[in-house]
Amino acid sequence: MVETSGLVEKIAQGRERLRRVQEALGLAIVGQDETIHRLLAALLAGGHVLLVGVPGLAKTLLVRTLAAALAWRFRRVQFTPDLMPSDILGSEVLHTDPATGARTFKFAPGPVFANLLLADEINRTPPRTQSALLEAMQERTVTAGGATHQLPSPFMVVATQNPIEQEGTYPLPEAQLDRFLFSLLVPYPNAGEEERIAALTSGPEPPPPPPVAEVAGMVGIAREVPSPPNVVAWAVALVRATRPEDPTAPPRVKEFLRWGAGPRASQHLLLAAKAEALLAGRFAPTRDDVRRVLKPVLRHRIVLRFNAVSEGIRADEVLDAVLEKAPRA
Repeated sequence: MVETSGLVEKIAQGRERLRRVQEALGLAIVGQDETIHRLLAALLAGGHVLLVGVPGLAKTLLVRTLAAALAWRFRRVQFTPDLMPSDILGSEVLHTDPATGARTFKFAPGPVFANLLLADEINRTPPRTQSALLEAMQERTVTAGGATHQLPSPFMVVATQNPIEQEGTYPLPEAQLDRFLFSLLVPYPNAGEEERIAALTSGPEPPPPPPVAEVAGMVGIAREVPSPPNVVAWAVALVRATRPEDPTAPPRVKEFLRWGAGPRASQHLLLAAKAEALLAGRFAPTRDDVRRVLKPVLRHRIVLRFNAVSEGIRADEVLDAVLEKAPRA
């Protein structure tokens, strides 16, 4: 952990840079203020993000604009039913030396070797290919041909997903979902926003924003922020209350959840709360920070029972019950 004075100065400089990035995104994207806020929080926490919404809500444009504003190397992979893991990670290819004619296998890096990877419509491809990103997201490495290759730093995955009710989609494996810091629900624009979108997109296409700030040093800085013990206890209590077998679980959890969130959820909940505090100009998280990030951190880590699905109960509704009934640690 860096000294407190150095951390404060580093964060103060970083917040100004993030503000300029946020302004650049606001010029290119109409609405989606909360989504932009959470993307920047994920950057501070060093986490990955899953964007969930129907096609046409500018999810891809948002991620591409973020990469341009950060001057990060950006790669996009369109996930399709025939996509193979090697199409993402890379593969060993036969290389012939033009001078000697000797043939050797060399690793050809795939699109995952970027600073910001957009996994577009990730639930359009089968689980075997979806799971190819697990090592990259957790370890920041790729193993191929018996060798381990380090990914660039910083490295961030933003995946987009269409609602699972749509045809031709595959549910993401639980282990994959658990690697995402946030699952963000991208809403439809309101009437005024949709009018602005229609006016802007029916004219000449605007150029991408120029790089506005260097923020690589801010990636993952939330880990350097201390957490008050009462906030740690509060976050852990909330996560444990999502487990149906836990004595603190409220009745709606026992009735509607098959599985609750695991220990990684507690880690991510604290990281997200610390990032939330930093974006607000504070250097320690509060219970309110934990409360604000609870749903985007946990909604993809709990599994609903069949009766909940049949009754139209959403994960967020169960999490509301957790917030109401969980013990005040």
